[in-house]
Amino acid sequence: MDLRFLNAEPTDAERHAVDALGAGSRDQLLPALHAVNDRVGWISQGALNHICRRLNVPPAEAYGVASFYALFSLKERPPRVIHVCTDLACRVNGAEAVTDTFDAAGIAWHRSPCLGACERAPAALAFEAGDPAELRVLAPATPGEITREPAEWVESAVSVPQQGDSGLRLLRRVGVVDPGSLDAYRAAGGYAALRNALLLGPAGVIREVTDSGLMGRGGAAFPTGRKWDAAARQPERTRYLVCNADESEPGTFKDRVLIEGDPFALVEAMTIAAFAIGAQKGYVYLRGEYPRALGMLRNAIDMARERGFLGEDILGRRGFSFDIEIRRGAGAYICGEETAIFNSIEGYRGEPRSKPPFPVEKGLFGKPTVVNNVETLVNIPLILTEGCEAYRRIGTERSTGPKLFCVSGNVRRPGVYEVPFGTTLAELLELAGGVQEGRELRAVLLGGAAGGFVRPDETTLPLTMEDARAAGTTLGSGVVLALDDQADLGGFLLRIAAFFRDESCGQCVPCRIGTVRQEEALHRIVGGRRLGTGGDDLALLREVGQVMRDSSICGLGQTAWNAIESAIDRLGALEEPS
Repeated sequence: MDLRFLNAEPTDAERHAVDALGAGSRDQLLPALHAVNDRVGWISQGALNHICRRLNVPPAEAYGVASFYALFSLKERPPRVIHVCTDLACRVNGAEAVTDTFDAAGIAWHRSPCLGACERAPAALAFEAGDPAELRVLAPATPGEITREPAEWVESAVSVPQQGDSGLRLLRRVGVVDPGSLDAYRAAGGYAALRNALLLGPAGVIREVTDSGLMGRGGAAFPTGRKWDAAARQPERTRYLVCNADESEPGTFKDRVLIEGDPFALVEAMTIAAFAIGAQKGYVYLRGEYPRALGMLRNAIDMARERGFLGEDILGRRGFSFDIEIRRGAGAYICGEETAIFNSIEGYRGEPRSKPPFPVEKGLFGKPTVVNNVETLVNIPLILTEGCEAYRRIGTERSTGPKLFCVSGNVRRPGVYEVPFGTTLAELLELAGGVQEGRELRAVLLGGAAGGFVRPDETTLPLTMEDARAAGTTLGSGVVLALDDQADLGGFLLRIAAFFRDESCGQCVPCRIGTVRQEEALHRIVGGRRLGTGGDDLALLREVGQVMRDSSICGLGQTAWNAIESAIDRLGALEEPS
């Protein structure tokens, strides 16, 4: 391998940050970049050289990885950095006014995509490099809070308006049981599901999950039991389990709430999944913008390991060994795609892979891998304690179980809500208090930036996978973002287009070029500078959108046109003036 280094050496702080990780291989590249960025605040050429020598990675490739992530900087910057969310939920809740205030106060800040704190919008991510680094999500963001010393930064509590409701299942412990105590978790029913799983055996667990009808909650809605069974049948002895906790879809924050409020449930669920598919190693790929979730999950994993719920011979079951490692993302929406996660963990740019082969055949490190998101996994203990038949009685025949929805935007009580599948959109909005007094509902965005709009007269829509599909929309990751009659729909659509332009990994031409052309056409339409007769830009939008949908490698490009198309066709947005 031809390693070519520029003439730059690391500082002592950079060297110590990398060396503290110990010996490693290429898959430690992302942790090494985090270590330097946390300690110094940016990644110099000298630091990159040192990382490359330690991990035997070509400098050009390491640069390609470091420059891929929004939270890293390859240029010197101040130790304190403020990232202000200007994405969908924050936009409709005054993010621009916040940034104007910051400008007037002389506070340096950077625009950020969704920070996953939509229920407390507008939000900011405050970072200060050091040993240790300080990282906080501050929401609602104010100049007074930002200018405090890091030790005084305060994060808001978990937002579950239904907290304490006796009918909750997935959220029943959130805000009620101490999330930092393993004993409290066990007293509230924790680890009963794992004991039941050990009695059923791997095949029995897979059968129970299959019979429950559980489908993935990350947006694709693939049957979970089928995925587990496919991985378990692979002849390879080494298998991996990956929890996708990189929820970066604008308007999505349910996985953050689950990890912050009930982290042991995720650890137990991953242990059950590993037992079922025969995996000995699991990874949680966690958003880099979730510092509180990171702390809670680290504590849960450490305590579970100390008490024999992780590691060798779990609960005395000889030969059943499983452990979990956390990998922090660094600000890349595309890494929510299951194969992009593999590349990121392995130390490559987080670009999606072509399929087939599918992850259950050849995934992480070329081995059979199951990828589930947080919400999908925390359904597993419920299934194994209540039984698959009881689970199927929740929801509808084809969409079984409870579902979490992230309600935000112009509603009175934003937050994560748990309802059975089949609850109507109107009922969910009523739970959230509806829009403010004196306002009228203009539209609801379902599924986030990759989803679609619903009109006020369509809120009788039952929230199920099949009903959403029949209505020409999607539940996606569970985003329900309400817009009232004062929302700037044109600006909202421009933000969606800018989001996809920024987040495209650039690997395939349809997405790399299409997202740019889509935003350009929208700017002309919204700004009143249409091409030719005016209809030309709408025709261009449709053509570009269809090309992206038909020929992009992954879901980002395939869905980048969805919300804009639905705004045109369902809401009558961007129409020619009469």
